Amino acid sequence: MKYSGIACLLLAAFSQHLQAHVVLSESQAQAGAYFKASLRVGHGCNGSSTTGITVTVPAGFQGAKPQPKAGWDLLTRKAKLVQPYTSHGKLITEDVVELRWTAASKESALLDEHFDEFSFMSRLPEQAGPVWMKVLQTCEVGQIDWSEVPSSGTSTKGLKSPAALLMIKSDSAAVTSAAGITVNDAWVRPTVAGQKSTGAFMKLTAKETAKLVGVSSPVAGVAEIHEMKMEKDIMKMASIPSLSLPSGKTVELKPGGFHVMLMDLKSPITNNSKVPLILHFQDAKGVKSQMEISLEAGMPHQH
Repeated sequence: MKYSGIACLLLAAFSQHLQAHVVLSESQAQAGAYFKASLRVGHGCNGSSTTGITVTVPAGFQGAKPQPKAGWDLLTRKAKLVQPYTSHGKLITEDVVELRWTAASKESALLDEHFDEFSFMSRLPEQAGPVWMKVLQTCEVGQIDWSEVPSSGTSTKGLKSPAALLMIKSDSAAVTSAAGITVNDAWVRPTVAGQKSTGAFMKLTAKETAKLVGVSSPVAGVAEIHEMKMEKDIMKMASIPSLSLPSGKTVELKPGGFHVMLMDLKSPITNNSKVPLILHFQDAKGVKSQMEISLEAGMPHQH
């Protein structure tokens, strides 16, 4: 019992840490779908109450409509977002929509010890991938600009005021090459600190008999097709020159079987990041082709 007070303090501190950033209550959505984005605000500005929230709706979002809040005024306006980089010596700008909620009175302001959500509805882009929502939180004293974005990947570790991340998922993970080979459920295993290799997995279906004869990726110094099999009660892994793809039969590359090994990695592979991979094929007549795909880092989806 004497530890109960300490435990409560630790739990409270942990809860505050979880709500330290402005985040989306639903962080994943389907490409092309209508989506209600609810941004959760868990604290004020160094103890000061929140009096305004301005959300920059990412480019490609269509027909954004904010949800009214009792005691808060709403403003929707078009704006130009200036990117923090240049192209050929010129600033990059893009047309965006800003949604602004402003507390109509001091009594309506969001207290530092409370949390609330600010929501809008929009149709998402057809293209899958990570999207960042920038939020300006204005308080009675001071403000926080939640706009930091990692230089690569989707990890916000080390960022003081990161933008809110939405992962847009493709409605169909299937990709078909000109050679009639379809790739489904492609994914790559994220790495941990110091790890220089990882595995990539997928399902391959060839309309006509063909072979996977090679793989390559700009993120890896070496990429090979590997096979794992039992030899004298010992599981061994070895590279193979090609993988047969019988006509109409799905060949699965999975942990513990055939797979792609990415070695001599040039940078860590973080969860939910995208990894480019080029597959090299050869059909029964010896004609070669290739297909470039993008693999999502993370455990496979359950079907």
